Amino acid sequence: MPFHAPDMIIAKDIHKSYGTLEVLKGITLQIIKGEIVSIVGASGAGKSTLLHILGTLERADSGELGFNSAEVLKFSEKKLSEFRNKHIGFIFQFHHLLPEFTALENVCIPAYIAGKSRGEAEHEAMALFRFLRLEDRASHKPSALSGGEQQRVAVARALINNPEVILADEPSGNLDSASAIDLHNLFFRLRDNFNQTFIIVTHNNDLADMADRKLLIRDGIIQI
Repeated sequence: MPFHAPDMIIAKDIHKSYGTLEVLKGITLQIIKGEIVSIVGASGAGKSTLLHILGTLERADSGELGFNSAEVLKFSEKKLSEFRNKHIGFIFQFHHLLPEFTALENVCIPAYIAGKSRGEAEHEAMALFRFLRLEDRASHKPSALSGGEQQRVAVARALINNPEVILADEPSGNLDSASAIDLHNLFFRLRDNFNQTFIIVTHNNDLADMADRKLLIRDGIIQI
């Protein structure tokens, strides 16, 4: 299957099963650069599985996945890991910050993996902290941060390598209403400032409806 701009991500006929349970039954979709796309559906419909496959955290059983013309399912595990580190950022419901490290150190870890020096990584992290209004929290460990602050640190960590796409799995699921609204607005500020692409799995109807497109998964396929 040829992959061409302006489609940034193209998935074709993606299937995924766990044992005898068929979760994805032929997903086909296109994501264009700069889009914010929400994915909704009942629990167990396959939303997170699809997100993990799009983010190359899991491999599909069959189908094709193109990312900026690269057929990523053909990559070796090592090449796939390098690709993921440079091109994709992840935000999860549980922020997964390492408790023994400061906010700054948590954000810098993906940059170190990408080969950046400590000075370069910290400089870029502090620029993100200023954008996210976190500069006075950089030296704090996660236990000293509010839930909303921890999630913004997780956003900074997802952004540190300037990825082209951010994949978010229930990003506001553990936040209070005010923090959830702030996070939702932040995604649009990031898109407007950096032209980043967002694919968001959510049960939050307000966030889903804010997106440029909303995709509904039901019984392992996308409903049109």
